[in-house]
Amino acid sequence: MYNIETIEGGVCAAQGFFADGVSAGLKPDGAKDVAFIYSESLCDIASVFTTNKMAAAPIRHFRRYGTFESNFIVINAKNANAMTGDAGVEDIDEVLAVASSRFEGIYNPIMSSTGVIGVRLPKERIKVGIRKFNLRVKNSNAAAAAIMTTDRFAKQIAVRITLKDGGVFHIGAIAKGAGMINPAMATMLCFITTDADCHSEAMQEALDDGVVRTFNAISVDGDTSTNDTVLLLTNRQSGCYDAAAFKEALEQVMLHLAKAMVRDGEGANKLVTFDITGARNDAEAAKAAKALSNSLLMKTALFGEDPNWGRVASTIGASGIVCDEKRLRIAFGDVCVYDKGTIHCDAATEARAAEVMRCSEFTIACDIGVGSGSFQAYGCDLGYEYVKINADYRT
Repeated sequence: MYNIETIEGGVCAAQGFFADGVSAGLKPDGAKDVAFIYSESLCDIASVFTTNKMAAAPIRHFRRYGTFESNFIVINAKNANAMTGDAGVEDIDEVLAVASSRFEGIYNPIMSSTGVIGVRLPKERIKVGIRKFNLRVKNSNAAAAAIMTTDRFAKQIAVRITLKDGGVFHIGAIAKGAGMINPAMATMLCFITTDADCHSEAMQEALDDGVVRTFNAISVDGDTSTNDTVLLLTNRQSGCYDAAAFKEALEQVMLHLAKAMVRDGEGANKLVTFDITGARNDAEAAKAAKALSNSLLMKTALFGEDPNWGRVASTIGASGIVCDEKRLRIAFGDVCVYDKGTIHCDAATEARAAEVMRCSEFTIACDIGVGSGSFQAYGCDLGYEYVKINADYRT
């Protein structure tokens, strides 16, 4: 047995980790825009990256290392360093050389970036930011703020895991993401730290498994970025580990952050869980759930708070899974609007369903009625503000 509890501290909650965010002049008005995460001892690393074939320079730089340990990450906002060719990777080498020369004990430094695509990295400004770093600072709040782009709020979480024998280890994380979010390793940056006494193989297995039900199960706008990154680092300083506890706690951390991204979707006001049960198998349930979370018609119905169950049924049918209108059941929250061929959508029922949709968070549940497969995907509404934000994103 074990206990998982939420605590303060973000990426600094695990023993031996430090973080901060500073202003390098990339954002206006002196806002924080460059961050670091540092461990006083070397870390094993697990990673998951974008499925976009146009992977950004930071990802290409990371992959160049092969299998390696590291203890230092630099993250910048406002510039993605994507579609910048070999020069983009060379720019990273130049920036990280400054960090390595300034601070003793940095090993295989990593860089991650987010922002506008197709513009060379503002190296000199980022170097200025690096020179401001103090590697003994524990300020996860500042680091989480520095990596934000169109995010309305910073995203971080930490948990303490207490094992039956009294052993304790921690997992903490920061993340950014609000637009270009699609369930294919969603558009985001996420950095997870732990002092659990585990190694890269076990971490990679847990990360790959957890991503399926968290970051790969969310959608804001159906677009997948060039920079999507999840990095999980352990310095093993706690001396404690339990595989089941670690896996459960890691997924809790990732699901919290994944939902926060959808809740913070550009211009969004609603976080909606699409809960599919009774599909032929889990894969078909995931296909239907993701079709619903990505559907523009579904998103606009959410924005209009219109319990248009016909769009739900149509999207499930269009997803290509095995389904039958005589077996399908649809409910908005606890209000059933369609049940195996019978329409339950008189004026009173529709009013109750509309009331559910006025909530900031709710579930649309669909029982396909043909098997035991299940999956939950997470989406949001799509409104006018999304267009405003992305129409002039570069300016």
